[in-house]
Amino acid sequence: MINLVNINKKFADLEILKNFSISFEENKISCLFGPSGVGKTTIANIASKLVLVDNGEVTGTEKAVYSYVFQEPRLLEWFSVYDNIDFVLKDVYDIEKRVNIINNYINMVELNGYENYKPNALSGGMCQRVSLARAFAYPSNFLILDEPFKGLDIKLKNEMIFLFKKLWSESKRTVLFITHDVDEAVTLSDSIYIIKNKPVEIMEKIVMNNKDKEEAKKLLISYYT
Repeated sequence: MINLVNINKKFADLEILKNFSISFEENKISCLFGPSGVGKTTIANIASKLVLVDNGEVTGTEKAVYSYVFQEPRLLEWFSVYDNIDFVLKDVYDIEKRVNIINNYINMVELNGYENYKPNALSGGMCQRVSLARAFAYPSNFLILDEPFKGLDIKLKNEMIFLFKKLWSESKRTVLFITHDVDEAVTLSDSIYIIKNKPVEIMEKIVMNNKDKEEAKKLLISYYT
């Protein structure tokens, strides 16, 4: 479990976090739900040690290995689907093991036959599938999803959520999921932290196994209407 304890963080004169505490439970999907610009990505960057805090303590990161899925796929344009996944594994596994892992994840995200295609020959949704496969293929134990379904149409978003749930069920890891989409939060998360204001405040924590989905949706909407 990764814990942020009494964290303070400023950027110039803008105070983002003040005595802020939060925990991300092991092998569960914890959602940061809040409006754009509230500080969700800053919290994720602190949890992943990309941003240093001004004061406070971050614990549980000693054995953390991170992978990411962003809003944009962030693929290497000159590499094929196969090579984009292989790129992050070269320093981890020998070639024989990499082949098995890569082919398995390409199959799981339903991109068989597209192994040699480069990103500019794929649709946006297919590129995001490669991004998902790459994140899960890497042997991480902490996965950060930073609005990975933003901008997708409803059909494609539902497909991507289905693929994510399939990948996660096969290879569970701790997930920090960032969104301001009500349906995404309720569909994917084990727990949802509703945050707002500056400095950031946790308005409420929803544990989804104790909550009806429709009730949870109404509660999330109530904070932003």
